[in-house]
Amino acid sequence: MVMRKRSGFTPLEMRISNRQTKRFLTGFTLIELLVVISIIALLMAILLPVLGRAKKQARAVICQSNLRQWGLFFSMYTQENNDYFMEGFKGGQGNNRWVKALGPYHKWDTDFACCPSATKTGLLGTYRGATSAWGPFKKSGWPKPFKGSYGINGWCNNPDPGKTPHNLPEADFWRTPNVRGAGYVPLFLGAQRYNMWPEHTDLAPKFDGQMWTAQNQMRRVCLNRHDGFVNGIFLDFSLKKVGLKELWRLKWHRKFDTTNGPVQGVPYPAGWPDWMKGFKDY
Repeated sequence: MVMRKRSGFTPLEMRISNRQTKRFLTGFTLIELLVVISIIALLMAILLPVLGRAKKQARAVICQSNLRQWGLFFSMYTQENNDYFMEGFKGGQGNNRWVKALGPYHKWDTDFACCPSATKTGLLGTYRGATSAWGPFKKSGWPKPFKGSYGINGWCNNPDPGKTPHNLPEADFWRTPNVRGAGYVPLFLGAQRYNMWPEHTDLAPKFDGQMWTAQNQMRRVCLNRHDGFVNGIFLDFSLKKVGLKELWRLKWHRKFDTTNGPVQGVPYPAGWPDWMKGFKDY
């Protein structure tokens, strides 16, 4: 007869001991936890910039989608008005800006009038740099206040004789989209004001979002909202991404000198300001 040696533990004690051993064997050591945390931190460091770029790209796509629709609105307006643009802010009764003229099309949807990268309203509703949306304003004849972060090239209006804004030369205006080289004439772009009248002598902003002056209205549109570009609709109603340095190469009005200006460094002898130097040259 074979004698079995007792282990010294009862069956219950052995089961409890086995469970405790398993818990110990399936746990994490401090070093293992630190390794896992380090891996998670590394992945976050890699993924966060990617997610940030994805968000920027998404905002740019939404902006372009908005502008395509605005291009359709301008096209419909001219088709219904003998191929002419609206008078502008000093034409007719002085309040036929694009906001009012296109009201039947945009239905006074202020969100639709804002680039996703520029929705903040600033002091007095006019300014907060590159991310600024203008307004909300309520002008004569407007059914309700309106804000936005797009603006019209003020030279693309059809003012009444003797009623041009700022007494600008009447012959310089693009009164209709049916002109030669329409694809080089900006019509409606991301801006920190609802209109602008750029000149080739306008200096580049010293910093992104610098406040404009009456003598330098290119600042209203020279804004780094989309990694060195601003989106815009042109006189042929096409959508384009415009490099900020390229703004001085566009035909803003009939006598705009596209061979001069800061792109050549002529009226800006120190060259482009630091914040623009890394952008693509045109």
